[in-house]
Amino acid sequence: MSTQRTRRTQRQARAVRLGPRSLAALALVSAVGVAGFGWPFLAPPSSRIGAHTQDAPWLFAGLLVLLVAVVAAAISESGLGPKAVAMLGVLAATGAALRPIGAGTAGIEPMFFLMVLSGRVLGPGFGFVLGSVTMFASALLTGGVGPWLPFQMLAMGWFAMGAGLLPGPDRLRGRAELALLAAYGFVAAFAYGTIMNLAGWPFMSALASNVAFDPHAPVATNLARFLAYCLATSLGWDLGRAVVTVVLTLALGPAVLRALRRATRRAAFETPVTFDAPDRGPAGEAPHMTHVTYEPGP
Repeated sequence: MSTQRTRRTQRQARAVRLGPRSLAALALVSAVGVAGFGWPFLAPPSSRIGAHTQDAPWLFAGLLVLLVAVVAAAISESGLGPKAVAMLGVLAATGAALRPIGAGTAGIEPMFFLMVLSGRVLGPGFGFVLGSVTMFASALLTGGVGPWLPFQMLAMGWFAMGAGLLPGPDRLRGRAELALLAAYGFVAAFAYGTIMNLAGWPFMSALASNVAFDPHAPVATNLARFLAYCLATSLGWDLGRAVVTVVLTLALGPAVLRALRRATRRAAFETPVTFDAPDRGPAGEAPHMTHVTYEPGP
């Protein structure tokens, strides 16, 4: 019975785990990202931050450097070996190819459902790296490189990382898991759009619209302006993204989850290498080595 349990454990798709340096870099870039996104609500009206909005590209460049540091730290540690890096490249290329399909069409962005499913199977650390790398690759593919790119990379990394933090990664299966992933994708699609609104909203001229950021107004007033801005500009787009994510998750989720888990088991990212003791031959003969090769489950 214990042998069967051990084999079942070996055949489970194990999420890619990141080490302490990667987690520290991830926490650092997330903290800087929260400050970068939310500074309009964190800085008091008397602050002089509003007078330095033209310095934003330097903040964006700093965020990008930190994101690259997260990826480099993740790859340099044991959590992402050559097999995991290969899978990262395949999934990032697939997501980057999916993004232009619905670009500019009512929020039809099929790449989001792939980020949800990948983060679910491969874990939050891999999900963050995948989300940021995919967004960077898609920006190169579509010509969308600009000061908004670091924020897109960070927001997409959070989006995929959140899927890896959902409960029951080893036990929840079937319709219950699909319902959980679809619900997360629906909510996270709106959250992604709302977060990305913060990247551009503070730089609108307060004289151009009554929903623009006013650096001299109190936090409550700016919060009301921001909510009005989201309702007026991005609600329809975010709804389209959320609906497409739910539909694709329910329709293609079972097949994609099976494929990801099968690939993860066969790759056996964290399978330890063991050596058997030498097998003693008959008297007078030299001992010879034997080994048992572990084959991941189908």
